[in-house]
Amino acid sequence: MIELKRIKRSEASMKIDKVINNNVVSVINEQRKELVIMGRGIGFQKKPGQCIDKEKIEKIFTLESKEASEKFKTLLREVPIEVMEVAEQIIHYAKTTFQKKLNDMIYVALTDHLHFAIERNQQGLDIKNALIWEIKKLYKDEFSIGQQALKIIKDHMKIELPEDEAGFIALHIVNAELNEEVPNLIRITKIIQQVLTLVKYHFNMEFDEDSLNYFRFVTHLKFFAQRLISNTYMEDGDDFLYQAIKEKHKKAFSCTEKIKDFFKKEYQHTLTHEEMLYLTIHIHRVVSR
Repeated sequence: MIELKRIKRSEASMKIDKVINNNVVSVINEQRKELVIMGRGIGFQKKPGQCIDKEKIEKIFTLESKEASEKFKTLLREVPIEVMEVAEQIIHYAKTTFQKKLNDMIYVALTDHLHFAIERNQQGLDIKNALIWEIKKLYKDEFSIGQQALKIIKDHMKIELPEDEAGFIALHIVNAELNEEVPNLIRITKIIQQVLTLVKYHFNMEFDEDSLNYFRFVTHLKFFAQRLISNTYMEDGDDFLYQAIKEKHKKAFSCTEKIKDFFKKEYQHTLTHEEMLYLTIHIHRVVSR
């Protein structure tokens, strides 16, 4: 894991260890830890051993993992400082406005995503988000963060990304929220496999694992499993929609009831109508060729 945090200027040795690019350098502090220092022009025409212009320091980060540190520095060589700044603003917004506890890898993953999303947009190659409907409904806070992210990018870089990108950004936030320990990741994987097996045998079929509907289903199950092991519930919403889906997709709903019974027996977890609604929709899609 990468640990990425701001530290005080006074904690950093002011002699350069490596020049990463014109706006980023690294130093080694008294504890022999590498620090990454950002600031416009801070590395311009600088060499290792030279002193840093303290007035140009904007942010100082420390990276604990050697492997992650190398990945992060590689990313910094390729990504404009403007993208780094908007990524940090988005993460800061998520943490302060919604009190999100995020895995620090979000600094790498989100920055990398934004870099390519902005490049694609400038080339007229925006990508449609096939999960946008599910994201809006299932991850409302995260989607709000995604929408704010688009405003930050527009204000800071004068680039207007489509709503689909708000969904992609939301998924990065959701992934960073999971931050599960190995035992929980094993449980999540087990739960996903249990549901897939129940559906497969209920319909006596094999999944098309390359299909978009399968990807959607597994994505949904990933967060379903995380909610289950943390004993959190998706609140019930529109009962009319639940009843309508129950009647419209009777075969899929029959499978959902089997899943409900299984989790009640094995995990003492009762599925809400809202959870059953989304399971039914995903099951219908994944079994419909």
